Amino acid sequence: MLFPPDFRWGTATAAFQVEGNNTNSDWWAWETQPGTILNGHRSGLASNWWANAEADLDAAAEMGTNAHRLSLEWSRIEPEPSVFDEAALERYRAILQGMVDRGIEPMVTLHHFSNPLWLVEKGDFNSEIVLDYFGRYVGKVVDRLGDLVSKWITINEPMVYLFMRYLDGTFPPPQRPGWYGLREAFGRLLACHARAYHIIKEAYPAAEVGIAKNMPIFEAKPGSGIVGRWWAGRIDWLFNRAWMGAMVNGRLPPPFGRSTIPHLANSFDFVGINYYTRFYTKLGLGFDWIEREWPAGTVVSDGNYGEIYPYGLYRVIKSALPYNKPIYITENGLPDAADKLRPAFILDHLRQVWQAICFCFPVMGYYHWSLVDNFEWDRGWTQRFGLISLDPDTQARTWRPSAHLYKEICHSYSISSDMAATYAPEMLPVMFPGEAPAPVHGW
Repeated sequence: MLFPPDFRWGTATAAFQVEGNNTNSDWWAWETQPGTILNGHRSGLASNWWANAEADLDAAAEMGTNAHRLSLEWSRIEPEPSVFDEAALERYRAILQGMVDRGIEPMVTLHHFSNPLWLVEKGDFNSEIVLDYFGRYVGKVVDRLGDLVSKWITINEPMVYLFMRYLDGTFPPPQRPGWYGLREAFGRLLACHARAYHIIKEAYPAAEVGIAKNMPIFEAKPGSGIVGRWWAGRIDWLFNRAWMGAMVNGRLPPPFGRSTIPHLANSFDFVGINYYTRFYTKLGLGFDWIEREWPAGTVVSDGNYGEIYPYGLYRVIKSALPYNKPIYITENGLPDAADKLRPAFILDHLRQVWQAICFCFPVMGYYHWSLVDNFEWDRGWTQRFGLISLDPDTQARTWRPSAHLYKEICHSYSISSDMAATYAPEMLPVMFPGEAPAPVHGW
């Protein structure tokens, strides 16, 4: 199964999860609160990227990747209001230059879940002031780093950020939690995206700017009636379609408002899809809409994270076609410390990407989450997404078998029956049913 010669083979990371010692971030303060992080874990050095990102970039280059998605930590760049840390900007520039020198194209995310503590004190996305602060931060970054970056993500997984922060309570809380705070922040995030988009495009018209939208599959439980299926459709619209629709037409959709956001319409050059799993929905009070028990026979990744459902990736790619934009799979992966499921996961999800490309769907690249184990937000160190395993105490790295598989894929621009036979034999009859055993030579 061959991929185009200009396909982007990438990995992805986020600043707070890999850099270490982001002490000015709201997540660093959140970690100190009892009960916020599973098992009381702390990020600490994380993956030590601030001191030694280059070692993992060497591994990414050896793996054959030609792209990497990373984020910038706003709280490092602007540790106090209107005070920019030139040393931090120089360090980011060194990391980006190191990527370019290794033949790895950067895709830079401006906001990936974490905020400066001072911004939270000022109300962050529930305050009108965030528009000016975010615009100034973006302008500074683009001025200092923009010549090294051709692809930008403004906001990572906005609906995950809103739901986990305002309703679920597993992210650092805002000053106005609850539905009304979420509704207000929804519009402010969109306005920040629009402002960032135009700041980047004014400075670098050829740059590609988009968002990374988490797009799970939402379905009614098997056997559900018409009401259950209708409800699943409503959840899908609320979580997956409302944000994208606003970026297309520039208007806030009910129940988030009815106003038009200036300069928002068509303010994206590509669709970034983060895809992980399928959820079954349920009717109930409050905002607990997800069924936590899986049907019999479902293959679930570590920590009951989610069902492994590769065909869902093809479905969400197809659902993005009406936007008429290039598509990047900006995140795809699973927590699997033993690496028992990941090789088959990679092969089958890339088969869905290949299938989409065969139908001329404009999928331009795939960024696996993640390059190396990192601090997984409220799950701490209990969920391991890395192609490369990490001991956070010693910082020792070990390539998992899936890393070697991904290396073969990236170097050959293909997935093959030999790869399946070597790394995930159970996928051979599924993906290559016509393959016969190798012939026996001689008599």
